[in-house]
Amino acid sequence: MPVRNRELRVCGRRGHLTYAPTEPDLAARLRGETALGESWRCLRCGDWVLGAPQAGGPADQAPVPARGKALRQLTILRVLAVERVFRGLVLIAASYGVYRFESAQKALQGSFGRLVPALRPLANQFGVDLDHSALLSGATKALHARAGTLNLVALGLVAYGVLELVEGVGLWLAKRWAEYLTVIATAAFLPYEVSELLKSVTVTKLAAFAINVLAVVYLLLAKRLFGLRGGAAHERAVREYDSGWAAVERLSPEVFASNASEYREEFHEVREHGQPARDPRD
Repeated sequence: MPVRNRELRVCGRRGHLTYAPTEPDLAARLRGETALGESWRCLRCGDWVLGAPQAGGPADQAPVPARGKALRQLTILRVLAVERVFRGLVLIAASYGVYRFESAQKALQGSFGRLVPALRPLANQFGVDLDHSALLSGATKALHARAGTLNLVALGLVAYGVLELVEGVGLWLAKRWAEYLTVIATAAFLPYEVSELLKSVTVTKLAAFAINVLAVVYLLLAKRLFGLRGGAAHERAVREYDSGWAAVERLSPEVFASNASEYREEFHEVREHGQPARDPRD
């Protein structure tokens, strides 16, 4: 496919990425001469950049920036990563709250015991039965929970929070193990979320459930996990097509225009069958 605005926007933020491979044939295809001096094709957006290349060396050691579909997927992965990191920090903060709650439990029991009788007349005027309130019942159970139970809750929240942070960091770095970990861990908690929704439906619960379901479905299908849609081999073939050396010239509008029909045929072949990318001019 020809260069897209997404690649140009990334280059606009981070700068172009040029590289001089030691292989003469490949270097000749990436290097150009202008009246202002030499220029090199950006490995991300395919544009020509004046000046010496930023780095050089063997082609197999060149940086491989995400482009095309891989760049779109990286954007989505990083959105999921931010959500996971935020959730992890909230869980760890909640674990600290449980720890602090345990140390003040006795004092809170006394305050709660005095507050409920004082609120009962006011609640009766509004038709609220505090004695059968689910919120009051939950608060009473928490206030009278044993120290060992609270410690287990705090440890569980810490473990869950750390798991979410690990998922977030791995997804931000686009690690495949993090994609598997996110799918497994998220899917494992879906039955619990369903049971909570059956008890009571809130906007927060629905939003969290929807995000988790969409994340699992997206990672399974888009990243071809567990052998789906061709599995890891197909994923590598598509990534090579989008980000390999041959893709650098495909990103150039003038090169794409002269080979448009061949490139479109190759594009569909790789997407459907996962065949390694080939240059139609070879």
